[in-house]
Amino acid sequence: MRRVVIVAFPRVQILDVTGPAEVFRTAAQLAGREEYEVELVAPEPGPLPTSSVALFPDLTPDACKGPIDTLLVAGGRGVHEAAEDERLVAWVAGAATRARRAASVCTGAFLLARAGVLDSRRATTHWAYCEDLASQYPDVAVESAPIFVRDGKVTTSAGVTAGMDLALALVEEDLGREIALETARWLVLFLKRPGGQAQFSAQLAAQMAEREPLRELQQWIPDHLDQDLSVPALARRACMSERNFARAFRSETGVTPAAYVEAARVERARIALETGAIPVEAIALTAGFGTVETMRRAFRRRVGVSPVEYRSRFRLEAA
Repeated sequence: MRRVVIVAFPRVQILDVTGPAEVFRTAAQLAGREEYEVELVAPEPGPLPTSSVALFPDLTPDACKGPIDTLLVAGGRGVHEAAEDERLVAWVAGAATRARRAASVCTGAFLLARAGVLDSRRATTHWAYCEDLASQYPDVAVESAPIFVRDGKVTTSAGVTAGMDLALALVEEDLGREIALETARWLVLFLKRPGGQAQFSAQLAAQMAEREPLRELQQWIPDHLDQDLSVPALARRACMSERNFARAFRSETGVTPAAYVEAARVERARIALETGAIPVEAIALTAGFGTVETMRRAFRRRVGVSPVEYRSRFRLEAA
């Protein structure tokens, strides 16, 4: 049985705890055997205040002894006070050395960093706190985009629900892809996101427009990426003049129509490259780029690598 120890503290984000815990429990049930034993450790016994309802820890750090398979540190608003708790920090540092692997969810990365676990490693955290993590811990190479980052035996994830993506990746490592995918389906997680996938979708990264025709257009674009999405075509669909449409779209979403469409197409292509073996030429067509060269230039601008290099990276990660 794999012992999973989740570290919490007052004002922890409850989904950072319960999300991964449910993934491990569900995977064990689907595997038909007790693969995981999940324990919640907090500095004090008794009710633990969280971001919403209270939790009841299983153990205090002093009582949590012996080998650990997976040490998982949650995040939340109370993480900075937790990082000042010298006893807790020392325990996390020691527990990480006796764990097969260590991980954090969201701002739990600050506690791992304070314990020295992230020294000279790549890491991520919630997008809103990446700059703070990099500033406070210059020995940590912070990456702001990915859902989660693996560096040796240490994995850090982005905010809140990304902890479930991280837990699914650990389940896949332990029990195989089929159990991980079935766990995702059982928990109604519509997509098991690879670690390097962006924290934000193209639609989340942009602001939602105030005007109804523009909001409807934002919702329509992702399902029609292979169609003509030029400014004239989009303006006609919104029943606006081209000049007024371009000005209003940029004012209300924060990006130009062309940039919004390109981001949506790159996102569609990224998902196809991450999750399948579809030829690059076919992906370029279905994502609306038309040619591989057009897609390559867009990838270089937005991702920093070519589509072929991007796919190779995910194949290496899977291997």
